[in-house]
Amino acid sequence: MGLHFRAFSFVDRITSLDDKVRIRGRYTIPAEVSAFPASLAAEAVGQMAAWAAMAAVDFRRRPVAGIGGTVEYLSSPRTGQVLELSADLESLDDEAIAYDGVASVNGFPIVQLKHCVGPMIPVEEFDDPQQLRDRFALLRGPGVAAGGFRGLPEIHVVRGKNSSLETRSATLQVPIAADFFADHFPRRPVFPGSLLMHVNLELAAEMATELPLSAAGGRWRLRAVHDLKLRAFVPPGELLETELRLAEQSNKGATISVETRNAKRLVGGARVEFVSEDGR
Repeated sequence: MGLHFRAFSFVDRITSLDDKVRIRGRYTIPAEVSAFPASLAAEAVGQMAAWAAMAAVDFRRRPVAGIGGTVEYLSSPRTGQVLELSADLESLDDEAIAYDGVASVNGFPIVQLKHCVGPMIPVEEFDDPQQLRDRFALLRGPGVAAGGFRGLPEIHVVRGKNSSLETRSATLQVPIAADFFADHFPRRPVFPGSLLMHVNLELAAEMATELPLSAAGGRWRLRAVHDLKLRAFVPPGELLETELRLAEQSNKGATISVETRNAKRLVGGARVEFVSEDGR
């Protein structure tokens, strides 16, 4: 079996689609994978919104990641869990989609997306429209078997040597070949924005661990990502540079600004919010 609709597809079944603007479904995280980052739960919500948008325009166009007003991280997903996915489309036309969405487990939200906007692009440049129609029909019917996702490959990241409590840097080598390119996308491989954010969130979390805390035994916890912007497609093999800067800090929270570039071209950026917990 090929990797299309398996290597980076996080919707197993669409359970309802109301007026082409309210979509609900689910995804079972394979128990066999070693981890399932929270950024992939956010990706699953985005994929739900994408299915609704593509169906509304008869698979002529599809949305891609663009702007995320706020992505709240309420809990970490675990392997073997069933994600309950929902997305509500606020607006949709041939230019862009605007939506909110949630990934929940047993009725409790774990990741929540607010005020997201995705540019709409021609489907034929990235995927086969008829294959997408057939997949959509399957998802709307009996659904598909769980277990297609095999886990993420190692992504080579080199931390910069000159770092401080307030600034640091890293370089990221996008793989030349990886399973997820079979889904993202078959006709034009693109490094997923959710994976870029996964790497950047790990870098920001490392930086946060070195920030002082007011309470002994406390820790910094990822709370949300604000003003997420993905500005350019990243093809296989590109070398990306990420810069992190402490934007603000108080006894209760800290915000780290993250920007990623390819040479001088800005690829994406966000503000990463952490909250302090006393560790009890």
